[in-house]
Amino acid sequence: MSTPQSAPLLEVRHLRVEFPTRRGVLTAVDDINLTIAPGEVLGVVGESGAGKSLTGAAIIGLLEPPGRIAAGEILLNGRRIDNLSYEEMRKVRGREIGAIFQDPLTSLNPLYSIGRQIIETIMTHLPVTESEARDRAIALLNEVGIPAAEKRIDHYPHQFSGGMRQRVVISLALAAQPKLIIADEPTTALDVSIQAQIISLLKKLCREHGTAVMLVTHDMGVIAETADRVAVMYSGRIAEIGPVHDVIHNPQHPYTVGLMGSIPSIGQDVERLPQIEGAMPRLNAIPQGCAFNPRCTKVFDRCRTERPDLMDAGATRASCWLHAKNKEAVHG
Repeated sequence: MSTPQSAPLLEVRHLRVEFPTRRGVLTAVDDINLTIAPGEVLGVVGESGAGKSLTGAAIIGLLEPPGRIAAGEILLNGRRIDNLSYEEMRKVRGREIGAIFQDPLTSLNPLYSIGRQIIETIMTHLPVTESEARDRAIALLNEVGIPAAEKRIDHYPHQFSGGMRQRVVISLALAAQPKLIIADEPTTALDVSIQAQIISLLKKLCREHGTAVMLVTHDMGVIAETADRVAVMYSGRIAEIGPVHDVIHNPQHPYTVGLMGSIPSIGQDVERLPQIEGAMPRLNAIPQGCAFNPRCTKVFDRCRTERPDLMDAGATRASCWLHAKNKEAVHG
């Protein structure tokens, strides 16, 4: 695990992602601030539509048009990358930032052997000969647990199972020794036993390579197993962020409390799990004040009019007026 003293590898400041539509501009990601230190795994969790994947896509410069970064800055190793040209960003992607997506088939070209794809990636970004690149590709495939890598390197994506394809994608993401990996739902398409293998593989690679990972998922179990810190997103904003143990066992935002309450724990004998009433608002209908206020059991007047920013809440930070310093103003 990284020490808090180390300078952040990734810094996202006041990021806003917008989608212009005929009926006006929709804000999909709103004022996101986060950092990831070298070797750290930051989990980003939330319901579908919370803005998790868009945050990841903005960082790697792969927002689908008409989506665009409307405000804020993204810094990698202290250098701004959100304002780079497409060509400059392409050099950053792969070399400095690797990506692992939900469906390995979208990341792999079915017409080329996996070896060719990894070797080309290595040669694009690193000063090596083709035979050195091939040796490195075989070593990577071995490292991610592909058996008989020397033979399998010449096979095509369709010749691998889903779990093995995802391992190939991880080796592809690591090919140019990036400092940061954005992993967007990397285990969703896999069955549970394979999920566990992929998760332990990611953890091992972080430990051994000092790679930082932003792990985007809706699965709290995956976060609990893998992440050092977790950011909980709701309606395009961070509701709570902090060390994973604290967020899971002592959540401070009513939304996080509901999210954690809906996870069954082994040995717990309950008729039914608590649930959060209602649904996350659509982008064109985000309420005034705190976006969670219509679903919140602890709502009071201020929540309906003023939007809270992240504030200290014990071991974590939560964007909730319950943690405002001046409690009199809160309930007044």
